[in-house]
Amino acid sequence: SFYAEREKMKAFRHVLQGETQRDLMLTPAFRRGISKLKAFNFTYDILIFRDQLNFASQLAQEFPDQPFVLDHISKPDIKNQDIKEWERDIRNLAKAENVSCKVSGMVTEADWKHWKPEDFTPYLDVVFDAFGIERLMYGSDWPVCNVAGGYGKALEILKDYCRSLSSNEQSLFFGENAIKFYNL
Repeated sequence: SFYAEREKMKAFRHVLQGETQRDLMLTPAFRRGISKLKAFNFTYDILIFRDQLNFASQLAQEFPDQPFVLDHISKPDIKNQDIKEWERDIRNLAKAENVSCKVSGMVTEADWKHWKPEDFTPYLDVVFDAFGIERLMYGSDWPVCNVAGGYGKALEILKDYCRSLSSNEQSLFFGENAIKFYNL
């Protein structure tokens, strides 16, 4: 039945990164759709590139009661170690307490054949500092991560990074925050 299927549905996502209109999320029609989600306890995954972070900040501020999660840390240019503007915009978005961040998709933004685990540390430092452990969640980016080393290698980057966290913080990051966010 409709209600049984609705119980399985938790979130919505539009591939905003693929839109030619970079600020599509700020149009009246898009915002109207976002305004309907909270009434049904739906969350929204923000799938964007770095150049759309400021639009995401505006959207999150406009809907402070709507839970959002930024997918793939907004796909920064790890391959070229471009971090300055991304960091500024990530920190700005993280000021919105209704926004969480899914830590995923990093290996596909690096040099697919030659990345090293330490290439990701500056980006991880930023998101862990900006969002805090309570608003971060692990994401696998499977099967897309297979083009740049695979699931196991991508997971190992995050396991190594999180070794200094307490077991409780690791549990939050690797599962409990997602369970809470998506009401699983």
